Amino acid sequence: MFFFLLNLALSDLGSICTTVPKAMHNSLWDTRDISYTGCAAQLFFFLFFIAAEFSLLTMMCYDRYVSICKPLHYGTLLGSRACAHMAAATWASGFLNALMHTANTFSLSLCLGNALGQFFCEIPQILKLSCSHSNFLIEIGLTVVSPCLGFGCFVFIVFSYVQIFRAVLRIPSEQGCHKAFSTCLPHLAVVSLSVSIGIFTYLKPPFISSPSLDLALSILYSVVPPALNPLIYSLRNQELKAAVWR
Repeated sequence: MFFFLLNLALSDLGSICTTVPKAMHNSLWDTRDISYTGCAAQLFFFLFFIAAEFSLLTMMCYDRYVSICKPLHYGTLLGSRACAHMAAATWASGFLNALMHTANTFSLSLCLGNALGQFFCEIPQILKLSCSHSNFLIEIGLTVVSPCLGFGCFVFIVFSYVQIFRAVLRIPSEQGCHKAFSTCLPHLAVVSLSVSIGIFTYLKPPFISSPSLDLALSILYSVVPPALNPLIYSLRNQELKAAVWR
């Protein structure tokens, strides 16, 4: 669990450092400029860390499923080698996803200006500036494929938690049930927060869309989940609870 938490912390730190420092710099120096290569790099790293984070959350769900539903097989199914391979697969999938989207997005001809309606570079805002129809359709297809893969991960998480809760409810002791639930609740809270914000941001009805709302939602999904994840997981630490209470 702590190995995956380390990887999750790195992805949170990476996604925060991709967008927030540049936004702070622009605010302090009263500028809104970003270079073309800087915009491409920002988009690549943001997609890389976000995709890796959701893959890590899926792996962490599998870790909890094995530890609760198949505890006697835990050492076999999730040894150090298996965990390293799973972590490598998540980072590799994030890298390929980011590379694919960034390469195709920045192959578009941007002929409708160079002003983005966000505080960082993201695909929907860049597509609004494009007039290249063929690559535009390719990017739309890629943008549909990624949520489908994410939906597959979400279905896996839901199915795993159904099995987990069935196993937990069969535990005879109240202390055992409480321990199992306390292990799962932080992960479930992080997944719910990330999924709910992402769904509302990209699937909200068009009639409630506005530039100010889109800006607020982009801040919400790019900054809030990575900032809250360490706090949510730290609530299981008794020393931190005592310090906060004091």
